[in-house]
Amino acid sequence: MEKQVIEYTTPLDALVALVKQLNTYEHQYQIDSAEFFAQYSQGQTSDDEDFVDWAGNYQHYLALHQELDPEVA
Repeated sequence: MEKQVIEYTTPLDALVALVKQLNTYEHQYQIDSAEFFAQYSQGQTSDDEDFVDWAGNYQHYLALHQELDPEVA
């Protein structure tokens, strides 16, 4: 499946889109993104396309969240 590139006008728009995508994965796999990412980072999950995308989206979410609110980190 070909990936679609979407551009956002603000970091906040991108963050909202990422949260929606993370929620979709969380609902589908019945696990919180932070817990999934901890397992993924420790090699406890497969490298299925969904998991690679999910991990990338979560890393992007963390970076944007820190950019928008540096005091949170």
